[in-house]
Amino acid sequence: MKYGRKVLFGLFALGMGIMVPVAGFAASSHGVLQERLNSATAVLSEILNTPDNTIPLNILNQATCVGVIPGLKKGAFLVGAEYGRGVVSCRTGHGWSAPAFITLAGGSFGFQAGGQSTDLVLVAVNEHGFEDLLKSKFKIGGDAAASAGPVGRNSQAATDWKMSAELLTYSRSKGLFAGIDLNGAAVSQSTEDTEAYYGQAHSFQSILKGTVAVPEGAKPFVRTVAKAFVTAKANH
Repeated sequence: MKYGRKVLFGLFALGMGIMVPVAGFAASSHGVLQERLNSATAVLSEILNTPDNTIPLNILNQATCVGVIPGLKKGAFLVGAEYGRGVVSCRTGHGWSAPAFITLAGGSFGFQAGGQSTDLVLVAVNEHGFEDLLKSKFKIGGDAAASAGPVGRNSQAATDWKMSAELLTYSRSKGLFAGIDLNGAAVSQSTEDTEAYYGQAHSFQSILKGTVAVPEGAKPFVRTVAKAFVTAKANH
């Protein structure tokens, strides 16, 4: 099979950990985006339903945004690379927002080679983290202070995040859920995917601040996030 120059460059850039602009990737179809939302809902639900190996209640209680990137792809050639697409919802004055679509790309961060697939969860824990997600692009650990999140329903470990972190980052691979260091990875707004899913252009500001109605297909994801927050608030 012959590849065009753009495709070959994209593959090479992914392998080298180069930040390829999101605009360089074609928007996904509505059906593919719905599947991504369904996968994100399943990932988050499974993680939250494992009390001894989940995001602590005190973190969920303070969460301002929750992002899920199901099936992050990791390349196994050259220096390794990551590339994944997911969704994020943020807390508003009247509940949780409709989801916006995001992309994470960056170099390898201690993952095993071999093209494994891993689910990622990003939790913004204050207004700074929320504002980071409104940017068109930001670097974890650079533009946004981040750390590997503690695990365990009632975990009191790693309380330093309350003072310094804007984002807490987690991974799940082969059933193991743990905090992970994603410093150096870049998170970008997937404006093409967002427009493809909603059928028209919406800014991340309007979606994540709650002025855009939650589409029917996105309600299970938003309900899962909202349920986790309500449960944490009731038990914290």
